Amino acid sequence: MCTNRILLAMSLSAGWLLISASGALSAPAAADKKASGKAAQPQAMHPEAIHKATPQQRAMVDRLDPLSRATFWSNETDLDPSDTVAGVKLAAVLRELGRYEEADSSAQRVLAVEPNNYDALLETARARIAGRKGFYAIEPLRLAIKAQPGDWRPQSLLGVALEQSERPAEAKEAYQRALSLSPDNPAVLSNLAMSYASEGDRVQAEQLLRRAVARPDATIKERQNLALIVGLQGRIDEAERLIRSDLPPDVASANIAYLRSLQPARP
Repeated sequence: MCTNRILLAMSLSAGWLLISASGALSAPAAADKKASGKAAQPQAMHPEAIHKATPQQRAMVDRLDPLSRATFWSNETDLDPSDTVAGVKLAAVLRELGRYEEADSSAQRVLAVEPNNYDALLETARARIAGRKGFYAIEPLRLAIKAQPGDWRPQSLLGVALEQSERPAEAKEAYQRALSLSPDNPAVLSNLAMSYASEGDRVQAEQLLRRAVARPDATIKERQNLALIVGLQGRIDEAERLIRSDLPPDVASANIAYLRSLQPARP
């Protein structure tokens, strides 16, 4: 059984509210409905807005909400289809919005201009993995690894792609290579932990996740993965403390209720 490491979760995600790669809360497998359909198009603009943004304007975009960023980068790529930076940025925010096919297409347009664009190769892989098409992420990741063999990110992503392709042994090898490049990296430890969990080894998964959350750079995703694994072992009170430390009350209560529903009925 494979798991979606980009979204926090195992096949049990049907009832578990997820944490996206950006840290935003989302319902399982749900994209932002406001962003459905075609890539966000620029709104009616003042005449002075018809030119490409200045470097200062671009630097400020990361502070905006995802839909605003999608509109901005869509406008930039419309004005200059050869702008590979804008194309990669658009791919990333479309993926954040759950629009994986559009994200893939944006990254592919960049690769049509620059076939070896490293960031576009990674975004292609991320979009395909997020869309549960990990097999098709393997080749761009191999190209990325060849281009920058010292970067842990494509190795970790390759592990996810291989798991989605039902090749768990190869996936674990990829995760171990990532850890050799970035020891105790919490994201990689979490990926490896969820790999063990998908095979039923929750003890090993918990050990790895505790290593991950002990790191100062651990994120909400690692902590909530630990809460999930602890809860699946029946330690609901401990899981609840972990869940409530990160999540708003309504979301935390929903996840706790879901974990309780999975517990065996008492005689």
